[in-house]
Amino acid sequence: MNGDEPSHETEVSSDDHSSASGETWREFDDSPPVRADGGAASDGDETASDETTLDPWGSATVSDYRKLFEEFGIEEFDEVLPEVPDPHYLMRRGVIFGHRDYRKVADAMRNDDPFAVLSGFMPTGDPHIGHKLVFDEIIWHQERGADAYALIADLEANSARGMTWDEIDGHARDYLLSLLALGFDPEEGTLYRQSDDRKVQDLAFELGAHANFSELENIYGFSGETNVSHMQSVVTQMADILYPQLEEPKPTVIPVGPDQDPHVRLARDLAARTQFFGVTKAYASFEADAEERELLAAAYAALSEDADEGETVRCEDAADWLTEEVAADSARTSAVRKLREAGKEPLRPRVRFLDRNATDDAFSALIGAVEGEKRVFDEHIDSFDLAREEAESLAREVELDHGGYGFVMPSSIYHRFMTGLTGGKMSSSVPASHISLLDDPEDGYDKVKAATTGGRETAERQRELGGRADECPVYELYAYLLAGDDDEFAKRVYDECVGGERLCGDCKEQAAQLMKEFLADHQEKREEVEHLLEAADIDLDSDRKRN
Repeated sequence: MNGDEPSHETEVSSDDHSSASGETWREFDDSPPVRADGGAASDGDETASDETTLDPWGSATVSDYRKLFEEFGIEEFDEVLPEVPDPHYLMRRGVIFGHRDYRKVADAMRNDDPFAVLSGFMPTGDPHIGHKLVFDEIIWHQERGADAYALIADLEANSARGMTWDEIDGHARDYLLSLLALGFDPEEGTLYRQSDDRKVQDLAFELGAHANFSELENIYGFSGETNVSHMQSVVTQMADILYPQLEEPKPTVIPVGPDQDPHVRLARDLAARTQFFGVTKAYASFEADAEERELLAAAYAALSEDADEGETVRCEDAADWLTEEVAADSARTSAVRKLREAGKEPLRPRVRFLDRNATDDAFSALIGAVEGEKRVFDEHIDSFDLAREEAESLAREVELDHGGYGFVMPSSIYHRFMTGLTGGKMSSSVPASHISLLDDPEDGYDKVKAATTGGRETAERQRELGGRADECPVYELYAYLLAGDDDEFAKRVYDECVGGERLCGDCKEQAAQLMKEFLADHQEKREEVEHLLEAADIDLDSDRKRN
């Protein structure tokens, strides 16, 4: 997990849509690859295929962001956007396109409850405008009350990329200065590097007991050639993600690019595995998986609606209903079998506490803490009066009282990758494709002026047909960075372009001037915050061996 795109190579592509109404400038549909402004882009990924892979250390490309919803279970951010108070412009414009379980973070934000934000940076090169997305996301959450954490993933940089400690120290300083210059408050937040934080390393050791090589092999493609330090760095990243909850369990959001989703999924799994108790819905004494529970819920709803007052719904009745009303598949077959075996047992909604890692004392304490009607089994407790949220809170309280972590499964938000200024990928190995936050402002100006655009072959055709803003790296600069919080400005640039009023030469000149001003201002602020970095409790002069 790191907010840095690990190879510093990112691609953005998008889908086509109409902007005739002037109201669809940030939306996207099901066409191929989507882009951060919500518009369309050329499919510049020559290696794209039907299979979507997410490799945290590879070349970060996503040919169709829609597949991330279908194949990996990432949820569309638009669904939770109305619940976010005063959302960041990256959210409003669709640059932040997906999430996992962000709703509980939004709830905490609205209710002034504790929550946290964390992301990390692998210091393998200069910070560039792509990294600014993550900087902004951390800072925005901090300004809204989050406990904010920013880490330097130096163990990962050394083990996965072979960076020397001298190189890591220099790049780490540059990342942190830019973060501070953009507004991170080091007095209210936490800055650390993996190699120096003993709590992170101790937590990584504990989490490692809940993971194995086969799992890492399946998730990351590790093999017998993978060095052990690289594997260890993965478990360290799991500890990073859960670190904000060591003192107090709370909703925690990890802002990253979608290539980092494997880390988030593993961290969520490990958070669940360390819990003393799992809490699920249930309908009978037997165990059922998620698909089976959906069928049981449907059967109960249908049968209880038709039942006379005081009449009990029986498992065998539910088996008959499923057989008659639901098309056969493996889930229905297994659900019907379990219901038949349960026979006349009542089918009743309940909340189930599953014993995952609880001590005997903790399990006994939970039995005593569950009030109202309940049934106690060897490895689980069924409560008929508690709501799911109440049960989760109670389970966490008992766990904390008996020495457990009580982790809340971490949330995540995903931003789209930035297109390189020359088209295709943004790569730190191709200077013309990206703008470093350390670039001389004049060089930044020149790079924008030389950038590829989505313009037509001639000015006449541009006026006639309109420009292709959705395929334009320069428009993307406006949407991601140069328009700042001014949605009207970003929309005006878009509408003028696709309407044929804005020509590429003038558009690039304006963007180049804005980039020059941004870099000059940012670098001046970097100098102003150097004293904050010096005062921060983070060592940027590693005494590790100089390999």
